[in-house]
Amino acid sequence: MSSNASAISGTPAAHAADKGRVEALYKKIGWRLLPILLLSYMIAFLDRVNVGYAQLGMKKTLPWDNEVYALGAGMFFVGYLIFEVPSNLLLAKIGARKTMLRIMLLWGACAAGMMYVETPMQFYIVRFVLGACEAGFFPGVILYFTFWYPSARRGQVIAIFMSATAIISVLAGPISGATLKYLDGLNGWHGWQWLFLTQGVPALILGVLVYVCLDDKPDQAKWLTESEKNLVRYNLEADVSSNSSSSGHSFGEVLRDPRVYVFASAYFILLGCAYTIIFYTPTLIQSWGVKDVLHVGLLAAIPNVFGVIGMILIGRNSDRTGERRFHYFICVVLVAIGMGITTLTIGNLTGSLIALCVATVGMTAATPLFWTAATEYLPKASAAGGIAFVSSLGAIGPSVFPSINAAITKATGNSTAGIYAVMVCYFVSGALLVMAVGKRKAGFVPGPKVAVH
Repeated sequence: MSSNASAISGTPAAHAADKGRVEALYKKIGWRLLPILLLSYMIAFLDRVNVGYAQLGMKKTLPWDNEVYALGAGMFFVGYLIFEVPSNLLLAKIGARKTMLRIMLLWGACAAGMMYVETPMQFYIVRFVLGACEAGFFPGVILYFTFWYPSARRGQVIAIFMSATAIISVLAGPISGATLKYLDGLNGWHGWQWLFLTQGVPALILGVLVYVCLDDKPDQAKWLTESEKNLVRYNLEADVSSNSSSSGHSFGEVLRDPRVYVFASAYFILLGCAYTIIFYTPTLIQSWGVKDVLHVGLLAAIPNVFGVIGMILIGRNSDRTGERRFHYFICVVLVAIGMGITTLTIGNLTGSLIALCVATVGMTAATPLFWTAATEYLPKASAAGGIAFVSSLGAIGPSVFPSINAAITKATGNSTAGIYAVMVCYFVSGALLVMAVGKRKAGFVPGPKVAVH
């Protein structure tokens, strides 16, 4: 425990003052870290899923079948899988700033380079390289949060960070639809080429900003006072000492822990199902009778507004109660119910859209809950490799699920069977996390730690 921290003050007034001081400190940290990381993840998520919108234009000039686009979408995660663990282990050695600079410059250049693909093989290769370049960004940020926040505060922070996926999904539809429609033919380029270019370049700029604006750890932050640094250090040390859930102290022991593979299996299914829905949402909306690509984008934005709100509120309630597994299970049930209703409201645009909103709330809120539980369980000494290991195994899901879904749709002649398969898989993912976390409140330490200096 930090020598600069003493016992918590005994009087209610002193405790209230200390609590207010802690809240002010973490608000200060949040405003420093979260905006730029949130924006960076928005671009990262956009660059991995914008192929779902781009294919609406690509099919006019590159008339590949759905299986080609599904395989290309999935190839991203093959590259991601191979390079994710090495990237996170490197981050732990050289720091977040250098790692994020390397990741963002490479993925930005590759994402923009998607505009030049002409054959299926080129499409597969560039998607693979894009995944390899971006590998490590998401688990790197999750690891980075463990350097700053104790576990009792991490659920809401991760939820806010991951709300980037829902926020950019609100914007991605209208922006992508408008790009496909209004920039088509400009400078002799197709609309889908402009889409890849304009959505890849921002990563180059943000990579430099992350390197300049962030610090690797609290001790290096010149914008924190010594007293504030000591308080952060005290809370992190107290959090580690109270976390009895850690079952190992090395990456090797993590690999021998069966529950790590249960976590990975749950994430494999969660991520695979989520990206299947994300990739096919534009096509799903088109099947409702909406043909204009701009209108498709606008309608796709609506469910994600609800997703942002639901993600933050559910994450906040999970932090308040310290409960993770049943919050997660409720979320995956919401996705299954929502997607199931879409199969019953065919021909009813309003009903289908409401059902998609319900599914999106569950889908967006489930992932931060998963990672909050995982970071509470994994030992701090092996968090870098452990987080990346679970994330990389989970990344296999999006590399295969969209192709399986496309095959099911082709074999049955409609998308209903694929949706039913996704529903069942969500239930399985929920059951696996309940098993992995167990009956206890995973790593939860009631109330914020308060140190008096």
